[in-house]
Amino acid sequence: MQQHDVVAGAFGATAASYLSSAVHASGADLGWLADTLRAVETPRHADGLHVLDLGCGAGHASFAVAPVSASVCAYDLSADMLHVVEAAAADRGLANVRTQQGVAERLPFEDASFDCAVSRMSAHHWRDVGSALAELHRVLRPGGRFLLIDVAGGDDPLCDSHFQAVELLRDGSHVRDYRRDEWLSMLADNGFQASVSDHWWLRMAFDTWVARMRTPPERVAAIRSLWSGAPDEVRQHYRVEADGSFQLEVLSFAATRV
Repeated sequence: MQQHDVVAGAFGATAASYLSSAVHASGADLGWLADTLRAVETPRHADGLHVLDLGCGAGHASFAVAPVSASVCAYDLSADMLHVVEAAAADRGLANVRTQQGVAERLPFEDASFDCAVSRMSAHHWRDVGSALAELHRVLRPGGRFLLIDVAGGDDPLCDSHFQAVELLRDGSHVRDYRRDEWLSMLADNGFQASVSDHWWLRMAFDTWVARMRTPPERVAAIRSLWSGAPDEVRQHYRVEADGSFQLEVLSFAATRV
């Protein structure tokens, strides 16, 4: 089974839970996406901004930017996720949101098709981030904006090793959470001028976190064992609680296609 199949399978069964997830459906970062796009200079299209939501998941980023966009393409590998997005967009009266299925590394769009792109909590599932960013550079117009939000890898190798292991045990489709310096380097290598916009800590309630992904019991037990046996430095860094709940760091980046 290929990585893309693993991702599609993992999120097919859990699509509806991500629409209702409070962690995904709320947050100041959704307002930041809309506010930043609202301030973008008038594009070449007279009708307004055409936006790509890369790895849209249940569509929360698409819904946030739809009111300030002429059109939003919610793009994801999982057909089940896209069905959820279509239904939720209709419920919200967001007629300018459309869906398209595909992988991040091969975008089925013409060059310079979009004025802006957003991606929220998706990139840690991409098999080849460099190829995805190269494709994104191709489909954005020169000067187009890319707003990226994702979980951060740990700067301390000890912390990072434990955290990546916890992520993979919980979700077999996980590839990697990248550090801020890794993101800035990858963005620069693929033709973007980028800076860190913000970072914050997000609490994951353990039972809800594993239930949302339908993590098998043996893996849940392994995560608990890994957290409980982790060095004090790791447990303190991720604010691990007695029940396994913890906090992870999230980064947001603002990038311009050059």
